[in-house]
Amino acid sequence: MALGARNAFPRRAARAAAIFLLLLVVATASRAVRAELYGHGGIVRAVAISPDGRWVLTGGFDFTVKLWDFVDQTEIASLDAHEGPVNSVAFLPDGKRAVSAADDRVVILWDLAARKPLARLVGHGAKVMAVAVSPDGRLAASGGWDRTARLWDLATAKQKRVIALPANVNALAFTPDGETLLAGGHDGVIRLLDVATGAPIGELVGHDWGVTQIAVSPDGRRALSAATDGSLRLWDLAARTEIRRLSGHDGPIFAVVFAPDGETAVSGGRDGYVIHWNLATGAPIRAIKAHEKPIWGVAITPDGRFVVSAGTDGRARVWHLATGDQIGIAGEGADEPRPWLESKHPGARLFKKCAACHSLSADGPRRSGPHFAGLFGRRVGSVAGYNYSRALKAGNFRWDERSLWRLFHDGPDVFLPGTKMPLQRIPNADDLAALIDYLREITTTNGVKSTGLGD
Repeated sequence: MALGARNAFPRRAARAAAIFLLLLVVATASRAVRAELYGHGGIVRAVAISPDGRWVLTGGFDFTVKLWDFVDQTEIASLDAHEGPVNSVAFLPDGKRAVSAADDRVVILWDLAARKPLARLVGHGAKVMAVAVSPDGRLAASGGWDRTARLWDLATAKQKRVIALPANVNALAFTPDGETLLAGGHDGVIRLLDVATGAPIGELVGHDWGVTQIAVSPDGRRALSAATDGSLRLWDLAARTEIRRLSGHDGPIFAVVFAPDGETAVSGGRDGYVIHWNLATGAPIRAIKAHEKPIWGVAITPDGRFVVSAGTDGRARVWHLATGDQIGIAGEGADEPRPWLESKHPGARLFKKCAACHSLSADGPRRSGPHFAGLFGRRVGSVAGYNYSRALKAGNFRWDERSLWRLFHDGPDVFLPGTKMPLQRIPNADDLAALIDYLREITTTNGVKSTGLGD
């Protein structure tokens, strides 16, 4: 039997198993009570957020890359061209293209608008575990278990350089100036490589076991590394020395990312926890039990308000860092009236997004946002029992046409910095006026129970 034929059988078997798992997911999806990024047929191994915060990209053991709408938490496209589990994904700076790396030894450059591959970058001799994109978007770096890191010219889809290394590569990261590539090895060593020449220029040594993820601070002065030894380490890149060790996870850590301000970071590990860290002290700010099974990837939105975690349970979930709450919790019952589905009002179509997070009545199903009963005239942050962000607790106004206009026109991140509400701007004045008018109608009519101005 030819070698190619022998290799094809396990690939087909693995794919069949992945499809079987996907069918199980579909069969049980109706029982899920949370709105989450749910559609992979198995482990979600990687996650990335687009530069504008609108899209999420995930890579799974079902051989697919999925593109999601961040606000709606709905699947936009399933990108199916790999022949093995996907281990790493990354957006290009333009947000219109992305790269993915998989066990099939291939890196794929994707056109996200066309939902198809632009190029297949072939050269690795073993599974590709990591992929990173240079800050200017011209280069991709890939690292694999063939003990190489490779640089690719994304304009020509040609291999530019092969860098032989002493150990299998699990993680990669560029510095913000694009001049240095950090490669995390299976041997616990992080190697600093000159992008222009491929030459080694230093090492970060301290982990006992394999490095699983690397992140570089926005200012390029520090790096964070996660490893199977259960530690996170913060490094001074100029001095090549360890600044501190961060301890808090129980077991191996598979994911880490800096917050945009560079002052905090987020990690995820085998224990299923997402931990938000104060890097100045090394102390945890908050620990979120995000998954019952291991977390393989974490990503932070460009505004630093939300983190997306991806795990062995086949799900990716969105969390508000300031409160630790999950964003997009669906109703715990489906018996609430849905008058917007039959309404002819021009604002009803836009209200569908509101309905995903807000119940119409005070005694309706629990959702990720406060209920809408008595919304107009209600003081901000006043629904009893709801876990408001500091931004809402500190507010001193009532909801009316003017405040709702500012919320949706300027955006929640501008009107109420720190709020749990994802970015949902409505720049069209007619659409916004229609939504506000319908909000007034639906929160005061249709038999919806109102609890007055004080709730």
